[in-house]
Amino acid sequence: MAPPKRHPTVLLLCGDYVEDSEAMVPFQALQAFGITVHAVCPGKKAGEFCRTAVHELGSHQVPFPTTSLAPFLLFNSLLLLLLGISCVDCKSSACNAISNWLKQAVFFRFPPFISLLQTYTESRGHNFTLNATFGEIDYGKYDGLVLPGGRAPEYLAMDQTVLDCVRKFSESGKPIASICHGQLILASADIVKGRKCTAFPAVKPVLLAAGAEWVEPQTMATCVVDGNIITGPTYAGHPEFINHLVRELGGAITGADKKILFLCGDFMEDYEVIVPFQSLQALGCHVDAVCPDKKAGDTCPTAIHDFEGDQTYSEKPGHTFTLTASYDAVDASSYDALVIPGGRAPEYLALDETVIDLVKKFMESKKPVASICHGQQILAAAGVLKGRKCTAYPAVKLNVVLAGAEWLEPDPIDRCYTDGNLITGAAWPGHPEFISQLMALLGIRVSF
Repeated sequence: MAPPKRHPTVLLLCGDYVEDSEAMVPFQALQAFGITVHAVCPGKKAGEFCRTAVHELGSHQVPFPTTSLAPFLLFNSLLLLLLGISCVDCKSSACNAISNWLKQAVFFRFPPFISLLQTYTESRGHNFTLNATFGEIDYGKYDGLVLPGGRAPEYLAMDQTVLDCVRKFSESGKPIASICHGQLILASADIVKGRKCTAFPAVKPVLLAAGAEWVEPQTMATCVVDGNIITGPTYAGHPEFINHLVRELGGAITGADKKILFLCGDFMEDYEVIVPFQSLQALGCHVDAVCPDKKAGDTCPTAIHDFEGDQTYSEKPGHTFTLTASYDAVDASSYDALVIPGGRAPEYLALDETVIDLVKKFMESKKPVASICHGQQILAAAGVLKGRKCTAYPAVKLNVVLAGAEWLEPDPIDRCYTDGNLITGAAWPGHPEFISQLMALLGIRVSF
């Protein structure tokens, strides 16, 4: 009798100020697909953490200094008056936008100045906990290597033990998936000569100097595969990036012809939207994200909720999340499942009758509904938890119990539960279980 096939094991090489989502999305997505992932960092042990960075392209708000406030207000008051006179009959969106902005500038104490930046911004992300020790790596046990981007690769590319690690994977022909600035490590390890590569555009000169054949990314989601090397320019390309890696590891994805809806809102938790969203996309699912009163292409700010030793979670600004569909055009009957991220958004979404009606439609049709953390505040408000087994972030227990549910203690915090068509989780550390349980209800399978 042939022995059962072994699921792959992947090494994720981290460092301080690795890009937040470029570490966590592949880390949790691959685990959800049945792949063991060990996250390591030179000089650190299992249980220690790396600080992460949130990198974003686009505009930036710069508050005016109070010392220049008076002349600024006077100037823009006059300009607003002039625009009001000259634009009486103008209906253009450009004029309306300028007028609205100036009104904001005049009437608010700290008027925001919006500048289009020439490179990405950085802010602090989650603390990423390592689950293995770099000094104890047995390279023969790993089937692939993932190199996230961010600022960490700048110094990791100078570490000889890191370069030796990367070369061993390259010499064995095992898949190496590198994203954004991670390609600095590939160049330093001298393994890209004659290979087609892409990366964040600022890395282009280094790759060319290392002898790589540069492939210009058509979008920030474009990925390139050349032999055992997979490269991508930014976290926007995670779905394709992860899909390529799964296939290079010998994975076959079936049952992914599903359409899934995400119910979003301002200041939903960063990980709790982007990790399941991109994981399901990586499987090949069609995934839409909507928010009340917003359209496709609009954005939602997210919140980073972390556990840093205080009596409750801390909050920092997260990535800006772009919606893919218009809320008013949603037809619940056309989707196979609903996902509700946590964070602070559920507090106000639970007060929206259209949201309540949408949730009820999914529950009444017995389609899978997966809700995590504070998302269960919406389920409670919708009156769909009576008699159901349910967990949530512990602070939401009151909502769940008062709604008539049987409370299931989230111990440990990454524990998730399925009760019929309902999947509930307590917090983002439970994403691998959360996503895999949703996959099971949808009939999606990754086999090796």
